[in-house]
Amino acid sequence: MTTKRIAFLGPEASFTHLATKSLFQEDVLVPIRTIPECIEAVANGEVDIAVVPLENALEGTVPLTIDYLFHEAELFVTAELISPIEQHLMVHPSNEERWEEMTTVYSHPHALAQCHKYLYYRFGKVPLEQSSSTAAAAKYVSENEDLCIAAIGNTSAATEYGLKIVEHNIHDFHFNHTRFFVISKKNDCIVRDGHTDQVKTTVMITLPKDDRSGALHQVLSVFAWRQLNLSKIESRPLKTGLGQYFFIIDVLEDEKKPMMIGAIEELKSLGCGVKSLGSYYTYETKNEAIRS
Repeated sequence: MTTKRIAFLGPEASFTHLATKSLFQEDVLVPIRTIPECIEAVANGEVDIAVVPLENALEGTVPLTIDYLFHEAELFVTAELISPIEQHLMVHPSNEERWEEMTTVYSHPHALAQCHKYLYYRFGKVPLEQSSSTAAAAKYVSENEDLCIAAIGNTSAATEYGLKIVEHNIHDFHFNHTRFFVISKKNDCIVRDGHTDQVKTTVMITLPKDDRSGALHQVLSVFAWRQLNLSKIESRPLKTGLGQYFFIIDVLEDEKKPMMIGAIEELKSLGCGVKSLGSYYTYETKNEAIRS
């Protein structure tokens, strides 16, 4: 098997890094600072594949990923990864004894939101600062031992950057999982051992320009009468004006099946814009490093 270059939202020990390692154990992993840069690295041919966060069970979709795939890139989803997420509070070892006096908490926006209740009731009005990833927050804390600050992230980040975990499992709800997209320039579904049985297709749909009544109902009916099961539907702004949206729909079917081909053709005949991100399998990570 040819070794590939796989970009991931870094730095090392981010949740995306751990999820990426679970599927691409024999490939070259390339940390990249932001989600747009990960996607652009694939589009420009700098890497073969990129893994980016898409959705968290507690905080919902990562808008930057969806919007960039819709507006900026012509790429495909070749697999999705589902990873359990556990968040911990960590500080530089030199501040272990006075961690309750911390002045700022750093992490990715979703991680901060996942721990909102804990942070509010435990620390009140301590400022929260956003980082590009949980690992980036941990790295920043490790490089600033003179500051009494903390990061939220996983145990791998604490180990990688020499931090001390002072509070474990601080996320507000027990069921905390994140969904990652594996994206490529090729519409080529990744098939390896361990995937779930159900294939999935993600399509992005814009409604007809005449803004007629019942347009969204018509879109849903296209899938309903064909008995195509939708596992998710969500809207995002088109960025062309208030009240104008595109829709992201996950369909539990392969886009190459006759019913899906017919559905997409009918949507286009109704005047809808349709952009398929391809069909793919789901891989649920079993790496204990992600959980701990």
